[in-house]
Amino acid sequence: MTDPDQAVTPDADADAQADESAHPAEPGVGRWRAWRGRRPFAGGVLVTLAGAEILATEKASFGVIVHIGMQGLSGYLIPVVMVVCGLLLLFNPAQRLFYSILSVLLTLGSWVTSNLGGFFIGLLLGLVGSCLSFGWLPDQAPRRRRWGRRAPSTS
Repeated sequence: MTDPDQAVTPDADADAQADESAHPAEPGVGRWRAWRGRRPFAGGVLVTLAGAEILATEKASFGVIVHIGMQGLSGYLIPVVMVVCGLLLLFNPAQRLFYSILSVLLTLGSWVTSNLGGFFIGLLLGLVGSCLSFGWLPDQAPRRRRWGRRAPSTS
């Protein structure tokens, strides 16, 4: 049973074959670029790295954190949720607005709970990644690269 929205036209099939034949020595490159292009890849990676970096700056053992209370537990909970949001941005891009807003709020919350947001590095990574994810738009035509300079205009 085929979905009419997923119907394959001869032109689309030829384009897919052309993409695969453009790099015959590297068969996975075309699929990787297509997968990466359909999601806010840079933003998701940055949010995931921010959560991991903030989590890495936490030094206390879990027993001490539970003894300290909710404030200490949130120092671990916020970066874990940031890592989950970053992974969800990569693997579920349809909900990117919710995940990016949640990520920016968690990043700002890490300022208070997690060593100034992982000594500013995780804070900056999280903010930039959340903004990139929020601003990413699906289904855009790929841009053409301009290798040379523009010809000077003769006015």
